[in-house]
Amino acid sequence: MIRTIARIIPGIPTSDGAGVQLRRSLGGQQQLRLDPFLMLDEFSSNDPNDYVSGFPAHPHRGFETVTYMLEGHMLHEDHLGNQGHLKSGGVQWMTAGRGIIHSEMPQQESGAMRGFQLWINLPSHEKMKEAGYQDIQADDIPVAKLANGGSVKVIAGIYHSADSSIAGPIHGITTAPLFLDVHLPAHAQFEHPIPMTHSAFLYVYEGELLVGNPAQAVPKQAAIVLGSGDQLHVRAGPSGGQCIVLAAMPLGEPIVQYGPFVMNTRAEIEQAIADYQNNQLVAAK
Repeated sequence: MIRTIARIIPGIPTSDGAGVQLRRSLGGQQQLRLDPFLMLDEFSSNDPNDYVSGFPAHPHRGFETVTYMLEGHMLHEDHLGNQGHLKSGGVQWMTAGRGIIHSEMPQQESGAMRGFQLWINLPSHEKMKEAGYQDIQADDIPVAKLANGGSVKVIAGIYHSADSSIAGPIHGITTAPLFLDVHLPAHAQFEHPIPMTHSAFLYVYEGELLVGNPAQAVPKQAAIVLGSGDQLHVRAGPSGGQCIVLAAMPLGEPIVQYGPFVMNTRAEIEQAIADYQNNQLVAAK
């Protein structure tokens, strides 16, 4: 059963951090989520004025952040003294858990800065777990070569082809996410199974893609939310196409969000705010 387009959520220009310019599709409004996905930002600019101010120290609680850097160099630092360099092609998968205070600052003053940040919700029983990181360099992310000349980077989950399966470096996540970066030459097709249990969407960031069967053209820089089914089918246009594909198991739990805190109840949000104000965000259990 091929998944068709259920909804299109355009990326809306906005800014975050200390003035970083980006496009926000999922999460642009609180009702524009796709359980368990809370937010997707795309940042893309050759103008340092759009990104050089970065994301100074700020808190998180209750979810996971995934940063995928297409081009550029960012430095992560947190309140515990941890550091991580996120460079072109690399990924940082951060579990905020009960609390983290960190910064993400550009390590360049010119050139392209391009990538994505995704927020994925945590189930209620994991929201107060200890924070953790997986910093993954580009060379540690497997790439599957397609017979049609395309390629698939496997960031999370398992890529299945007719004759092999390739696991990405991210595993052991409760929501069992799939995260693929798919590159297709002109008119090439790509098919991949997606569990019926999973929410799924894709985001075209280069070229042209058609989705479903019959195929329907979709816009760039928008979250293309997919309906029910167990198979993704896309075809590139005459200039080829590149997209990220995301799928994960929904949690079906209440969501209460206040900025960088995502919990299940208003009382938990109020506690997170109080913990942060009292310098107890990380220590709270």
